[in-house]
Amino acid sequence: MAEEEDYASSSDMEEEDMSGFYLSDREEDVLEETVLQGLESQCEEDCHWSVSSVITKESLLAAQKEDLRKVMELLALSEQHARTLLIYYRWDVERIFELLEQKGKERLFSEAGVTIIDKNRATDLLNSSQSVNCNICFEDVSQNAVTEMDCGHSYCNDCWTEHFIVKINDGQSRRIRCMAPKCNAVCDEAIVRTLVSARHPDIADRFDRFLLESYIEDNNKVKWCPSIPHCGNAIRVEGDICCEVECTCGIQFCFSCLSEAHSPCSCQMWELWTKKCQDESETVNWMTVNTKPCPKCHKPVEKNGGCNLVACICGQAFCWLCGGATGRDHTWSNIAGHSCGRFKEDIAKRTERARRDLYRYMHYHNRYKAHTDSLNQESNLKESIQEKISVSESKQSKIKDYSWVTNGLYRLFRSRRVLSYSYPFAFYMFGDELFKDEMTPQERDLKQNLFEDQQQQLEANVEKLSMFLEKEFQTFSDDEVMHTMSHVINLSDVVDKLCKQMYQCIENELLYPLQRATHNIAPYKSKGLERATELSVCWDSDQSLRSMKNNNEGSCARWDLTVNVNGRHSGSRFPGSSSSDESGCSSSTRKRPRRDVAGGAAPFDLNMPPEVIDNGRY
Repeated sequence: MAEEEDYASSSDMEEEDMSGFYLSDREEDVLEETVLQGLESQCEEDCHWSVSSVITKESLLAAQKEDLRKVMELLALSEQHARTLLIYYRWDVERIFELLEQKGKERLFSEAGVTIIDKNRATDLLNSSQSVNCNICFEDVSQNAVTEMDCGHSYCNDCWTEHFIVKINDGQSRRIRCMAPKCNAVCDEAIVRTLVSARHPDIADRFDRFLLESYIEDNNKVKWCPSIPHCGNAIRVEGDICCEVECTCGIQFCFSCLSEAHSPCSCQMWELWTKKCQDESETVNWMTVNTKPCPKCHKPVEKNGGCNLVACICGQAFCWLCGGATGRDHTWSNIAGHSCGRFKEDIAKRTERARRDLYRYMHYHNRYKAHTDSLNQESNLKESIQEKISVSESKQSKIKDYSWVTNGLYRLFRSRRVLSYSYPFAFYMFGDELFKDEMTPQERDLKQNLFEDQQQQLEANVEKLSMFLEKEFQTFSDDEVMHTMSHVINLSDVVDKLCKQMYQCIENELLYPLQRATHNIAPYKSKGLERATELSVCWDSDQSLRSMKNNNEGSCARWDLTVNVNGRHSGSRFPGSSSSDESGCSSSTRKRPRRDVAGGAAPFDLNMPPEVIDNGRY
């Protein structure tokens, strides 16, 4: 019995000890939800992953050679044929591999203008005769003065040289086609270089430079940094190209349109908004609402009194109600010889529509401008906050870590910027300019209310966060500092979640259902943008890379960077040059798949100062 009692008591003790290791149903649900959120956040990051790298003048050759090597090894091509294929398909190696399975090698080469020469046929031609008649100039020339291309067409060297020079000067040096009618073959770049350099070495150098820079000009995944003055860098993005990036020079921009970072606005929305804010369209709207054109000189006239008989500076009197010309004889009740009591519905509707559009634009513009001004003013908080932190750290206090202040400040910058750009987005999302036929009035009202509710919640919490960060916490007691710290940390987390929810609403509820238009936005990143890393150059890893470096040494040294007003590279561009997609490959962005969650932290804040990024702090 004693043993049984001891056994029972020991069992009870073990049961009591093990009871602490079991979770209640509620705790299990919370744990499961936490795990699922973590997995969903990770899944979202995988869906929107993008890695950016900076291509400098030194690493451009290495980046181009890397893609050339992949195609040369897979398809057993020479370097010039691989380059021709990559230029045609805009340096998209993955697309070439996909089309290889769909079309086959022969069709893939034919569409790109790649022709593999038959060496036996070329040898027979060389041994056939001592003189050849050129079908271009109709001159009999020696066999040594004739060059045959891979396609089999042969002409004299003088005609080939003139043809090459004209194409290079026209900006078509990346794909110089054969002179034969209806021949799609691209000429051998080695032959072009040899013939042109014998007569014009400077044009041959320009040809080499064009081939080198085609990796940027004709590549959908590589674009010049839009900084002015130009920093000389290009940015390459692997993964989702609908993103916002930061160059090593410090500029942050949208990779799709090269404008300033404008998420959650799509590129088309931002282009329309900037144009609307810069031109005189709203001035015209104001004049439509508040002025009438003189029927004689057609100048706008503003009414400054109560009488409906208005006189223009040209001397013409007219009726303010209908705009018709009249005489000057009138009373308070009527104008002599004039009656305009009949209602004209079209004029009233047009005036009312212009007035409504003007008020609507002013509503969104005023709030966009207010948050933009707040962001500019809050950017000045960085210095004052650093001073407050220095004073607080020098005090005799138990609190030594003030990273929550800087973290909250960067969160304020990011959320304020998102809030600012949300107003141009709402202006076009719920207006008639872009999506008039995409939604019924009931659907539009429902979605607008949903979006504006989230927008107002974000706005209220951003203002609270700004208020707490502006407090003079260096004069507070420890308890007051702890109270302020808890509010800043909580509000930082709240505004981050609200930003994620807003982006989720935009992508899933607003943009995804659209049928006739595709508007992609750069994904939200909790910690902002990660500065692009410099592309490493490893010359010793590939013997052919070293040989290419030696062959193109001169053209690399003369890589001239001339920048136009948009910040894009325009050096060595000539009239008639074009980088259009001759392959028919669409460079427009496709609609993203619908996502069920918003989340996932991403590195660095959009407005984080460069020195903070360099130190790796957030």
